[in-house]
Amino acid sequence: MTRRDFLAPDARSALMSSIRSKNTKAELALGRLLRRHRIRFRRYVKGLPGTPDFVLLGLKIAVFVDGGFWHGRNFDRLRPNLKPYWVDKIERNMNRDVSSRSRLRCMGWSVLKIWEEDVLTRPEKCHRRILRAMKGRSTRQATLPPSIHPPPNRSKVRG
Repeated sequence: MTRRDFLAPDARSALMSSIRSKNTKAELALGRLLRRHRIRFRRYVKGLPGTPDFVLLGLKIAVFVDGGFWHGRNFDRLRPNLKPYWVDKIERNMNRDVSSRSRLRCMGWSVLKIWEEDVLTRPEKCHRRILRAMKGRSTRQATLPPSIHPPPNRSKVRG
């Protein structure tokens, strides 16, 4: 049994266009948490498969903060109530996630998937997951295309 949309098409379009893909509440909250614990990171590194939300360059750790609906959390439970369009869309998202994360692992990266709901309701649990990943990695410079390496320190010594 599928449900009818309770919104008119133009209202649904306006609602869907307001959904952010970057700088979501969960991503901003995780960024604040990492900064508070003095964990250095970069955001949205485009040279890496899947464009991770957070990258700990020296440790080669990529963190994705995924929305439950869009990336298939509890998908088996939701699937019977979704229209075919949404089933296909979410399955494509899940397949793309598996592909990009597999490519990152083949490049020697450790990959963490953190659900946005967990960031918002259990931030310390997310922090502990990141710390465990950090503990398991040795510090090494990530192999990245030259365009995304941090620029050299060009600060002048004043005397």
